[in-house]
Amino acid sequence: MPIKSKYDEQSKFLAQAIDIAVNSFNLFPPKGWDKNVLEQVVNAYTRFKNNALNPEPQFKNMRSFQYILNDVLTYFQESSGSAVDNFWVEIRKNHLPYIRENKMAKILKAGKIKHDIDCDFVIDTIVPYQQEGLINGEQILLLNKMIANFENKRKAKST
Repeated sequence: MPIKSKYDEQSKFLAQAIDIAVNSFNLFPPKGWDKNVLEQVVNAYTRFKNNALNPEPQFKNMRSFQYILNDVLTYFQESSGSAVDNFWVEIRKNHLPYIRENKMAKILKAGKIKHDIDCDFVIDTIVPYQQEGLINGEQILLLNKMIANFENKRKAKST
């Protein structure tokens, strides 16, 4: 009998979460999403599920898994509304190992960007967070400094 890997176990949890995500989008389409947008998002989540459950051999590792997990959870970590609320209720009901977190607050508290995923997150969300008043001018300056420091470290490692 083959031994299950951590990857296999985690990918099954993620597949369940993706099914919940798709169901949440279908039950409560987010504001501004027409049928075409909904279909594109559902197709993307279906690809995430397939990539998690049937990865290329070189991507069957926890580092690659983290990228898929981040892609799946980003919308539900950064947005609000009925689809998001339903998603988190169902995640808890199904005892899946995911929690809603404020990633930006964690990065600001740490005072530095530690990973590529976090850097991408800050770059992708800094303007919407500012527009929504979730971060102030001082925090924006700090985040821009953290991005620069992270990118300088990355450049230094590659030379």
